[in-house]
Amino acid sequence: MSRIAYVNGRYVPHREAKVHVEDRGYQFSDGIYEVVALANGRFVDLEPHLDRLERSLRELRIAMPTTRAALVLAMEEVVGRNRVRDGIIYVQMTRGVAPRDHAFPARARTQVVMTAKSTKPHPAKYEEDGVKAVTVPEIRWHRCDIKSVSLLPNVLAKQAAREGGAYEAIFVTPDGVVTEGSSSNAWIVTRDGKLVTRALSNEILGGITRQTLMDIAREEGVEVEERPFTLAEARQAREAFVTSTTSYAMPVTQIDDAVIANGKPGTISRRLRQSYIAYMARA
Repeated sequence: MSRIAYVNGRYVPHREAKVHVEDRGYQFSDGIYEVVALANGRFVDLEPHLDRLERSLRELRIAMPTTRAALVLAMEEVVGRNRVRDGIIYVQMTRGVAPRDHAFPARARTQVVMTAKSTKPHPAKYEEDGVKAVTVPEIRWHRCDIKSVSLLPNVLAKQAAREGGAYEAIFVTPDGVVTEGSSSNAWIVTRDGKLVTRALSNEILGGITRQTLMDIAREEGVEVEERPFTLAEARQAREAFVTSTTSYAMPVTQIDDAVIANGKPGTISRRLRQSYIAYMARA
């Protein structure tokens, strides 16, 4: 079955989906996006994702193109036409099409593109052995809280991970503080069993999985501390992991050349991963 994309109100074959050469998302990265997971044909954490989408639009002063209810109907149609039960839907909105000029166009119509695809389960070795992360310098702009399509530093970081035989790249500031991953939020478990991740600010993206996992951890009696932590702390931590829509809670057992603890996923990260997978199944 050929895939179907949504482009500004039309459902078209994926291979034929096109945007205008002067779309500002293409020319200026002037747009935002969301990725929502699907489990058993149902959206996971849909409302928080839509809240974040609308916040990103407001921060960039891009108009919401339709009502939320109409957007959800279109999302459901894209998922249905692609017969996705376990996978993701990608939603992108840009400021619109206009003659190239850095300043906002006087009359812009928000452009909307959506695609959906099925995804495979993570390899069993990820849960059994964990994954490797590499560190990269923090070179991003100061509004990482906006889920913008301007992702070149993240692309370079992810490529560094791939070339280093790693699953993820972790951004680290010049003073040695971890911000987040190239496409994930970063966590550690301290020696005394506290779960630590950065507090929300303009320096990180407010991950939806991050918040859900934090709620799950607290329900299970795990103490959560929102604060910065250093790369040195991460390397000496009892456990480490990253979270995202597609990674869930992914145990990290090596950062650069440093093995975390005994080199195996820890009990807390494994438990939280299973709890999150169970949460997705109930979504």
